[in-house]
Amino acid sequence: MRTGRRPAKRDGTTRDELTFARPLVTVDVVIFTLRDGRLEVLLVRRGGEPFTGCWALPGGYIHPTEDADLDAAARRILFEKTGVESPYLEQLQGFGNAVRDPRGWTATFVYFALIASDALALKRGANADEIAWWGVSEQGMVEPQLAFDHTVILRRAVARLRAKVEYTSLPVHLLPAKFTLPDLQKVYEQILGHLIDKSAFRKRMAEADFVEPLPGERRPASNRPAQLYRVKPGLSTVFFDRTI
Repeated sequence: MRTGRRPAKRDGTTRDELTFARPLVTVDVVIFTLRDGRLEVLLVRRGGEPFTGCWALPGGYIHPTEDADLDAAARRILFEKTGVESPYLEQLQGFGNAVRDPRGWTATFVYFALIASDALALKRGANADEIAWWGVSEQGMVEPQLAFDHTVILRRAVARLRAKVEYTSLPVHLLPAKFTLPDLQKVYEQILGHLIDKSAFRKRMAEADFVEPLPGERRPASNRPAQLYRVKPGLSTVFFDRTI
């Protein structure tokens, strides 16, 4: 009975394996934080070819013998390149063509990650001369010209983040473990780029029911101490029934 698989050659390879070249497969990570009231993205300055000396998103090859899946590959690469372990990681989309990398036809699976600025402990990893945070403009751009097609990827990630902020609890991942409701509202406003009515915002947060007050814990203030909150245990991202 014919199985459809091409006969193997003496070295164990099949005609299909010899005929169809495999593209290079990588993972790139767009990691965001909020610092000094602005959205910033983490970039590495490449120490090797191609694009030596250019800034790029942290990325690397998938290791079939080490990585259980794409998520595991993204977390490993992020930590190896930057020393960052993000509490939130989401797959954005795949990008691939014959011209994005001078080494040949490549495909990359892109993730975006969120981390609170108080949890930052960066380190320079493999193949990186420097690592730094860069401010993101309203158009989803950064000052340096990025390697590969990373400018396009960054803009796509910023658009996804801003779209999801309107109907999810995503911004909470940019805050420390304990925060006030004004802190949370400010994060939403900073990402969206406009002010939100206080009463409407608090009503939406109450309906979403993903944060809870910490009994007896308040942040000192000049007038009245502010109640501290945290994300309810076991919750990750909550979707609202309508946009903010």
